[in-house]
Amino acid sequence: MIDAIGGKYICNNRKLTIRFKVKGAQMHEQEKVGPQAPFQAQKSNQEVEVKRTSIDKVDLFTINKMGGGSVPFNREKVYLTLKRACKGLEKDVVVDLVMQEVTKNLYDKASTKEVEDALILGAISFIEKDPAYSKVGARLLIQKLSKEVFGTSITQETYGQHYYRSFIECIQLGVENDVFDKRLLEFDLELLASKLVIERDDLIEYLGLFNLYERYFSKIKGRRIELPQMFWMRTAMGLAILEKENRNEWAMEFYDAMSTLRYVPSTPTLLHSGGTHPQLSSCFLTTIKDDLDHIFKCYGDNAQMARWSGGVANDWTPLRGTGAYIKSIKSSGQGVVPFLKVANDVNAAINRSGRRRGATVAYLETWHYDIEDFLDLRRNTGDERRRTHDMNTANWIPDLFMKRVMENKDWTLFTPDETPDLHDLFGQAFEKRYEEYEMLAAQGKIQLFKTLKAVELWRKMLTRLFETGHPWITFKDPCNVRSPQDHAGVVHSSNLCTEITLNTSEEETAVCNLGSVNLGLHIVDGEIDQQAFGKTVKTAMRMLDNVIDINFYPTKEGRTSNMRHRPVGLGMMGFQDALFKMNISFSSKEALEFADKTGEMFSYYAILSSSQLAKEHGTYSSYKGSKWDRNILPVDTLDLLEKERGLKINVSRTEHLDWGPVREHVKAHGMRNSNTMAIAPTATISNISGCFPCIEPIYKNLYVKANMGGEFTVTNKYLVEDLKKENLWSQEMLDLIKYYYGSVEKIDVIPEHLRHKYAEAFELDPLWMVEIAAARGKWLDQSQSYNVFVRGVSGKILDSVYKKAWALGLKCTYYLRSLGASQIEKSTLDAKKFGFTQKRTYDKINDDAAAAAKEEAARPASEVTSACSLIEPDCEACQ
Repeated sequence: MIDAIGGKYICNNRKLTIRFKVKGAQMHEQEKVGPQAPFQAQKSNQEVEVKRTSIDKVDLFTINKMGGGSVPFNREKVYLTLKRACKGLEKDVVVDLVMQEVTKNLYDKASTKEVEDALILGAISFIEKDPAYSKVGARLLIQKLSKEVFGTSITQETYGQHYYRSFIECIQLGVENDVFDKRLLEFDLELLASKLVIERDDLIEYLGLFNLYERYFSKIKGRRIELPQMFWMRTAMGLAILEKENRNEWAMEFYDAMSTLRYVPSTPTLLHSGGTHPQLSSCFLTTIKDDLDHIFKCYGDNAQMARWSGGVANDWTPLRGTGAYIKSIKSSGQGVVPFLKVANDVNAAINRSGRRRGATVAYLETWHYDIEDFLDLRRNTGDERRRTHDMNTANWIPDLFMKRVMENKDWTLFTPDETPDLHDLFGQAFEKRYEEYEMLAAQGKIQLFKTLKAVELWRKMLTRLFETGHPWITFKDPCNVRSPQDHAGVVHSSNLCTEITLNTSEEETAVCNLGSVNLGLHIVDGEIDQQAFGKTVKTAMRMLDNVIDINFYPTKEGRTSNMRHRPVGLGMMGFQDALFKMNISFSSKEALEFADKTGEMFSYYAILSSSQLAKEHGTYSSYKGSKWDRNILPVDTLDLLEKERGLKINVSRTEHLDWGPVREHVKAHGMRNSNTMAIAPTATISNISGCFPCIEPIYKNLYVKANMGGEFTVTNKYLVEDLKKENLWSQEMLDLIKYYYGSVEKIDVIPEHLRHKYAEAFELDPLWMVEIAAARGKWLDQSQSYNVFVRGVSGKILDSVYKKAWALGLKCTYYLRSLGASQIEKSTLDAKKFGFTQKRTYDKINDDAAAAAKEEAARPASEVTSACSLIEPDCEACQ
């Protein structure tokens, strides 16, 4: 706050100018702030001018109270509120600076709610100057939330008492209003209330807390009834609700893992755990028959699954192609595209749990007669009746197609009604049968087929990927050859975020339950704490396994599949945080080794934990005959894939841990879960946890993130911390980073080792990133949500990246992220220095731009496509 010690007021034509002197800390921004002049607080008295367009002087404002009536604006009270919110952060934030912003956003007769919002907005408006302001904004939001939950303002002295009592009242009120499961009352609420660690509210930064506030905390008649620790405990209770012994103790253990942010379940679990309809699963995968009744049944199933917050994936390959004969009506069919259009519109009509956009993906195998039309579904040109702008698409590619591309051979498209068994075949069996169908076609025994160059179709795939971001590139054979459940069915598609690889059929809708371990929080003194990591994984696996029995299933096919196979998908997030904490660059050999090491550790403890659960509760019912039963672990399956392909897979099989005890335990006790690991995108829960998504490199060091909650400035706190150590964090440095769209690559004043450490996703070699993904992927029994980041528009680079992904045995890839327009607001830059249109540049920038233009002009036209720029760098589909 600005503490006035004297001043004068001049009013002219409704414009108020206030001039006064202040004491205390005040931000001083010099006209010329160089890299050696960081943001600083001046302790001397200064003259500050605040210009307002309000009629009344700020000190004479009146504030309208919620209960009616008005009171004078209490500057001192607001100032003390800000001081409390800034406690412990004084070296990084300036109270007076925030207070200036708050007073600028207030007016006479503002409501108390608007005062609260002005405080929060005043704090978060400075996040770009220092990430510590995010913490201030979160604390102010907690204060606002606590008033809503408690129903009144309370003193700091009684805050804890109100918190504990309100937790008990929250559970009771939720049960009374049919929001929470009445079985929550069977827990020892007094005991659990006493175990709430209120200080952990401070672990959540503003963006994460805002997401919780807007979309996760339970409400009754529009009023929120949960604070963060109540929310975590309620979620824990919901996940422990069927524990037969030590239910309270399990709830406390689950709470401890989540409230410390070491592990966070996926969004459906957070939304519905402990609720009356606990749909806790993230992903649903279906196969749709070539039957009109079944097609329309599946539309209804899609709606139900999306309604309960699930991401939906449909395998459409069984549907006959355009022009195929339909015997019942003695006519030709219209193919798969019209049905996809209907699925698109069903998806657009559903808002998952009323809090997230509906999300669906359609999969089609590359040999399908309609594959070329399928590639065009997301284009912005052409017949809108044959476009699906609200639905994702993915290619399900057999190894044989990739071999034909490599060998520049022909590829034949078939309609499934004439080649029905191709859908269920993979590996060498697929290759043999496919070649038989090609011979039948050559003999005139296949009525509807088309032959084209495999390379031409591949190029079209990559072109559409560049233009629209779709269809994603996923690989059928690695998913099936490496599947633990190859004895019990076929993997016909991945899921909405390409990390799930489970069998589907008419009778079984695959369901997966997700949650992620925060890798960054397990780094201690520059090393991963293996014991703590193993403990978190073990606790997380129990929570995920419990979901299967607790879950509300929107369809009977989902219940059948989940109860039979009990798959779960434990993931990880904060990989980039871990690298930052360990001072490792993503582009280094150490990063590859760390990915391998953590992947192995992750696999080791996930498999062991599931086997320990099997010892306690028994194996899943289809365990007999599985790869687990045959003593084949995920890392062993890379050799199987290599043998099936007849091509070498150049990925190290080195083991750093002693796997003997794990293999012996699985041999003795089996597995509780058919599948254990799947690294999902974690966009939303990473925000809650304050870490970078899943295994992603940093998207930008500074950018504006847009999602359903609004737009938020995201600043790389690790970069700011390192620049402070180098005495380089200043207004000019911030402006430079803004100017370069968040990149530090070309800011020479920053030491080279820091520029390497903070290289953004688009500055990393995409081929190197494939190697890192492959090193991790060999340990997984499912897949990883792996985005491809490419700077520029080189078709040659794109071709190399996806071919390498296949050659190294990756199961799936996700979005293609190509570098597009900046998302950093540049209007705050100094126009005299950077130009009024932000196009005035240093000589070095001009040289770089000219060189890039020259390189682009020299490319063959066949390699130049339009880059797809996605404003939202993270997908919210799974988590």
